[in-house]
Amino acid sequence: MHKLEAVLFDLDGTLIDSEYFHYGCWMDILSTFDIHVPYEEWAITYAGHPLPENCRTIKETFRLDIPIQELMDWRERLSREGFSTKDIRLMPHAAETLEYFKNKGLKIALVTASPRDNVKIIFERNGLGHYFDTMVTRSDVELSKPDPESYLKAVEQLGVDKAACVAFEDTLNGLRAAKGAGVTCYVIQHDETQHPLLSIADKIFLRLDDAIQDLEAQGLV
Repeated sequence: MHKLEAVLFDLDGTLIDSEYFHYGCWMDILSTFDIHVPYEEWAITYAGHPLPENCRTIKETFRLDIPIQELMDWRERLSREGFSTKDIRLMPHAAETLEYFKNKGLKIALVTASPRDNVKIIFERNGLGHYFDTMVTRSDVELSKPDPESYLKAVEQLGVDKAACVAFEDTLNGLRAAKGAGVTCYVIQHDETQHPLLSIADKIFLRLDDAIQDLEAQGLV
């Protein structure tokens, strides 16, 4: 990897601690069908997957008598309502990490499978939006993660060599998207039981500040 010129961040689970929020939205829906899924099972099976994929899987798995589009609209409505009224806490060291790279003069991109409207709502509440030079959301691509399209588009928009980029992800789908685009990917995952599933990552860390220390030790920033 070359000396860094740009960093690319996933959103959910990497910068914001939103996984339990998403789980709650799904449980609100599934409870109307008298279905409950333990959080640990949901995190392993559904976290990090694009909404259309999760809607198809959940409909098929639980044999829900509801059209896919209606299920997706229901889920997106709950997200919009929740993000508009609730503060989603940041992952540990998220703000400090963004500030660190901004002060270093690096370009910063957001690459997320969340729709652009949700991202705007989230950033209006937590104020992180000003850190990013570009954002590629699910609304901006034909194929979301794990397809590499979103990362390829972000690198193109930043105008940098992908060899001078590092991506930060927390799930296998995000990791596959970054690696498929030829971008070095550091996984930030506090749950060590998931680390074996993420072994294709260039490196795995428990926290964002651990990754910064590693980049500094290599002289990349």
